[in-house]
Parts: sequence; structure tokens; C-alpha cells
Amino acid sequence: MGENSSESAGLKTLGPVHVWALGVGIVLVGEFMGWNLTIRQGGTMSALVGLFLMSIMYMGQVMMVSEMATVMPEAGGQYTMAKYLLGPLAAFNVGLMSVLEYSMLEAGDVIVVGQLLNSLDPGINVTAFTLLSLLGLAFINYHGSHSSLTLNFFITASAFATVLLLFFSTKFGGGERSLLELQEMSNGLPYGPLGLMAAIGYSCWFFLGIEGTAMAAEECRSAGRSVPLGAVLGIATLLTGGMITWMVCSGLMEPEILGESVYPLYEAAKKTGNSVLSTALFTGSILACLASANGCINDSAEAWSALSRDGLIPKVFAKRHPKFGSNYICIIFLLPIALGFAMTGLLDQVVTFSIFSALIIYLLTCVMMFRFRKIYPLGSIKRKYTAPLFPVIPIVTMVIVIAGIFGLHLNYGINLIACTLFYFLASLWFIVRRYQFVDKAGFMRAGLKIWHKENLGG
Repeated sequence: MGENSSESAGLKTLGPVHVWALGVGIVLVGEFMGWNLTIRQGGTMSALVGLFLMSIMYMGQVMMVSEMATVMPEAGGQYTMAKYLLGPLAAFNVGLMSVLEYSMLEAGDVIVVGQLLNSLDPGINVTAFTLLSLLGLAFINYHGSHSSLTLNFFITASAFATVLLLFFSTKFGGGERSLLELQEMSNGLPYGPLGLMAAIGYSCWFFLGIEGTAMAAEECRSAGRSVPLGAVLGIATLLTGGMITWMVCSGLMEPEILGESVYPLYEAAKKTGNSVLSTALFTGSILACLASANGCINDSAEAWSALSRDGLIPKVFAKRHPKFGSNYICIIFLLPIALGFAMTGLLDQVVTFSIFSALIIYLLTCVMMFRFRKIYPLGSIKRKYTAPLFPVIPIVTMVIVIAGIFGLHLNYGINLIACTLFYFLASLWFIVRRYQFVDKAGFMRAGLKIWHKENLGG
């Protein structure tokens, strides 16, 4: 671990803008697709209620993760926190769930890009375009986080601009279509409280992955400032974009059509009859998918490398590029996995796998926050950031997460059972094949020596 730490030392080039680009770049695609599954599950108003509930949940996640991540001795996000607070088995599962959360999100991005291209011309070779796009993004990430996240800033800003363009170009009154039709187009909560519960889990898609900003902590110039500031600005951006997206799409499209759409913002733009808007939103949808896939490659590789660094999977994946400092072996290894899931074309299944993996991590994050404050109460170590309103924040966050898991099981219970079985079997594999290589006594202690030296002075 010392070798890898040294390798990454000195590469502190990221600031709040890069953290914002990492978080929003991964998540912004959720406004172009996926979020409308909430409407299919629970009606128009369920999407709006879910948006605000999940903004509260993610704000809690970001504050908890920022406090813990900015005092950890290396990158890895919630994996690193689980490593020091819950032990090897929990760390292995959190790391694996993080990798699959981002890999499934990356696969979802690719599926949407394919369907967008097919909407133009069914004869387009989607497979070739998909492969070339992912290879290009992998090549950029191969050259390090600074290059990939700088690119993400420009891609993300451009994609978000198209959302604003649609909003301000849509007629607010009169004419054939207007946002004043929102009341007439909305179907409220047609399935009642259970429908709302079923929709809440999919509201994650507005923000899914924003907590991955913590993985950039090790490479930030000032982690205590950059991580929480970049993440909070990211949530504010996504909440604003989510409200605009809901309002425009719900005011321009019938709920039955909106709930089934693969690319709702693009379809909403087409409803206006404005070819310029349609072209802009088509481009924005492609850019959002590329920005998300780019960020997912960075975060999944970081999580997979962290597992390898501690011997939970083979050590070969811990090697960083000698010049760029990137997790280049992880990037190459994980690429075909995401591509394979993308080739299934099953967007709702891929989305469900990603959301379920994320919700379990969020639940464990609340547990880790309680343990963190118990082991290291305020004043015991130097904190670069302190989450407010403890223990209210982890309790409220936990309640919303549990509601989301319950909601998911109402329509995708078999999927959740399959996901749970997969992680159970993976845990068995870890216990039988890898646990023997882990220094159980020193697993948490090794990193904490660095932590104590930096924060306690000894």
C-alpha cells in the first residue's frame, strides 16, 4: 500500500471544479434518461416527490462521506471507509458494489446512446460506435484523472446548457404546447402510496453516483474544501436540472408516453416541433451519456484498484501507470464487463442493478458514520470537514434509503433477490479464496498508522 500511496503522492491537481465535473458528469445523464421510470411506477407527482426526498438523502450522503473521506489516507470512497471501520468482508462487498454500480451506469449510458442513434437510422452500426466511444474514453482515463475530469467539465457544461435551452425555449403560455399544460398532462399519483413507494427507488437516478466525488479526495489540492464544495454544488446543479427536466417533460408529454421513453428530454424537445431544439437535445443526450460513462470509468477503476491494493483481489490491479498515475490495468479489465452488460439492451434491468448496489452502499455508509463518530468523537482527531446535525442526518438518510429499497422490490423483487444472491456468492468466494491472504489483525491498523500520523501527530 505504501508503494501505491507514494505513486499517487504529488498528483494533487484537482480542485472544486474537477470534483463538480466528476459528480455532475456521472449523474447528469439521469436527467436525460432513467428518471422517468418513476412516472411509470407511480405517476407524475411521484417523480417530483422522489426528487426532493432523494436530494435530502444525497445531501446527507455527501456530508457524511466528505467528513470521513477527507481524513482517510488514500482514495477509494466508501470502500476505504468500510476498510477502516467495518473490516475486510464489508470492504470487499462495498468495493464490489461500487464497481458494479458504476459499471451498470456506464452500460446504461451505452444502451441509451445506441437507441438514440437507432432513432435516427435503424441501419447505423451501433456496436461499432459504442466500442469506439468506450475505447476513446478509456484512452482518456488512461492518461490520468486530471485529463478525464477536465474533459468532463466541458462535456457536462455543454450538456447542461441544452437542458436550460429547452427550458427557456419552451412556451410558457399560449401556442400549441406550453408549460401551463402541466396540470392537464399530469396524472398525479394514480397508484396511491404504494405507487409512490415503488417510484422512490428510481428517483436515485437524478443523483446516482454523486457520492463518487469522495474518490477524488486523494488527488485534490485541498480535500477538505474541494470535496464538500464540489459535491454540494453538484447536488444543487442536479436538483435545479431535475426540477426543470420534470417540469418540461411532464408539461409536454403524456405520462403514459413519458414513463416508457428511453430518452425523455429528446422526445420532449421533438414535441415542441422546433428542429433546432430537437438537434440540441439529441446532442445534449449524447454528451451527457459520454460524460457519465467517462466518470464511471474513472470511479469504477479507482474502486477496483483499492480492492487490489489491499489484497482482496489479485495485486496486479493495484499497479498505476508510471507516467500518468492512472489505474490503467483496472480500466482495461473493466471495460469489456460494462460493454457486455450494455449489449443486453435491457435498460431497466441494468438501472435496477445499479440502483440496488448503490442503496446498499448508502445504508452501510450510515452505519459507518455512526461507527466513525463513536471511535473518533469530535475533538479526538483533526477533521478537514465536519458533517452537521449528527445523528439526525444519518438517521433520516437511512430511512429514505430503506424506503427506496422497499419501493424497488415492489416491481423488481426477483431482480433484488438475484442481486443479493450474487453478492452472497461473491462473499463466499472471498472467504474461501481470498480471506486467507488478508492480514486480519493489521488490515485496519496499517492505514490508520498513516491516518494517526497525519491527524494526531504520532
